Amino acid sequence: MDEDQWAYYSAMSEEVDMDFQDEQDCGVNEGHVFATREDVLKWAQTVAHENSFVAVIMRSDTYTGSRGRTSFVLIGCERSGKYKCRKKEFVRRDTDNRKCGCPFKIRGKPVHGGEGWTVKLICGIHNHELAKTLVRHPYAGRLTDDEKNIIADMMKLNVKPRNILLTLKEHNSNSYTTIKQIYNARSAYHSSIRGDDTEMQHLMRLLERDQYIH
Repeated sequence: MDEDQWAYYSAMSEEVDMDFQDEQDCGVNEGHVFATREDVLKWAQTVAHENSFVAVIMRSDTYTGSRGRTSFVLIGCERSGKYKCRKKEFVRRDTDNRKCGCPFKIRGKPVHGGEGWTVKLICGIHNHELAKTLVRHPYAGRLTDDEKNIIADMMKLNVKPRNILLTLKEHNSNSYTTIKQIYNARSAYHSSIRGDDTEMQHLMRLLERDQYIH
């Protein structure tokens, strides 16, 4: 285990000890139980960001009364699993991707016979170096629904992308969103307005609507 992995393991253990009795079983005491599934995800992502990696949902299910269905959420590192080629290739090409089979896993499930969710740390180590920063990380900087609404409202007022980014940073000082993601959001917003029309068709429609001579 290298120094980066050991540093993470120690930090993660400290975070877990703040809420849980030990690494393998979190218990069901009031101080150890999250109110909702979303609280579990928020906690896991916050701890992950503090330790310079990104936590993602690997698998999840919801109890519906059917046999074999149970509510749970399995959270892992974004680098868990293996890369799967979309097209069959006779010769495998070495490509740079994030997947490296990272074993880190956390499992959350509802408290048996009670309310809330409890968490179990299955594996608290990584098989890769931790990121030095999450700046420019696509997943860490993705926009929330509230941020997308803010961007849409500011675009209606013709606010420049750099000023939109400054506004988001003022609302959330821990945001990893970059100017590129603002431009992507603006492009998606314009596409949603056009619908199935091309840019030229949309322009012609606007000219006709506002009775311009063209």
